[in-house]
Amino acid sequence: MNSLELINLEKHYGDTKAVCGVSLSLPKPTYCCLLGPSGCGKTSLLRMIAGHEEITSGDVILNNHNISNEPPALRSTSMMFQNYALFPHLTVVDNVAFALKIAGVAKTERHAKAMDLLDSVQLATMRDRYPNQLSGGQQQRVALARALITKPKLLLLDEPLSALDPFLRIEMRSELKALQRRLDITFVHVTHSQEEAMALADVILVMNQGMVEQQGTPIDLFTKPRNPFVARFIGGHNVVGDANAPFSVREDRIQLKRGGDGTVTSVEFLGSVVRLKASTPNGALTIVQTDIEFNRNKLDVGDSVTASWLKKDQLQLEA
Repeated sequence: MNSLELINLEKHYGDTKAVCGVSLSLPKPTYCCLLGPSGCGKTSLLRMIAGHEEITSGDVILNNHNISNEPPALRSTSMMFQNYALFPHLTVVDNVAFALKIAGVAKTERHAKAMDLLDSVQLATMRDRYPNQLSGGQQQRVALARALITKPKLLLLDEPLSALDPFLRIEMRSELKALQRRLDITFVHVTHSQEEAMALADVILVMNQGMVEQQGTPIDLFTKPRNPFVARFIGGHNVVGDANAPFSVREDRIQLKRGGDGTVTSVEFLGSVVRLKASTPNGALTIVQTDIEFNRNKLDVGDSVTASWLKKDQLQLEA
């Protein structure tokens, strides 16, 4: 059983605290996403787990073994970088087999193991190509195979999908999730994309200014955000009320009727749903309607409206 535990991890750069007391317990193989805006500390946290960043205080426990002071090569972890970091002068098969070459594994054996992985990521026929002869998605698959060649107990991914076009990003999301389940190891994946984290993760840590604002399953975070930051960052929520007593209302729980003291300010057609924005006495609200509902009401920018919702759809937030 592969388990990961972070105990009160801290990272300071002089007087700046990049990571502040982060704790996490993953007792079984899990797909975990570190989610947050740029500069929130998620990459520093990932690098501390990998051993590429010195830990100021706290511990990293992998399979009941404290690896906090061990060098990266002895941690049984592997890291896939954002830019893939492939060697341009090596073929695909040699890129994947590189770590085994450094470990002294004979060429025939390391190529055989590399080919097994290339077959699993559907790149066996491209073994003799060079990185500049591959598409972005193919380069990513090579980087993934290279990260797995040492059979790590923990795979760390630093924004691995950010360089891909939207269609390929969605395709690779499915492949990563399937691979994690097949390998039965923990993946820790850094992203600033809410959609990516919600689609991939079993557990999400929402980070802000070095701290974890909330952690939980995607469903928990979406249906029960703890505070205004999480509600706004996860998306799909309107934060209403004053700073001392804020509450959230989901965008798809708000009803709009013609007439009243509100005004439609934006209409975005998104296929099966339409996103509207309205200026109201409760502030600026975002409302999501099905295409059927929108076609029934046919609201447009400038129309007067009244926004309402059921009291049971209000969720009290921490101030």
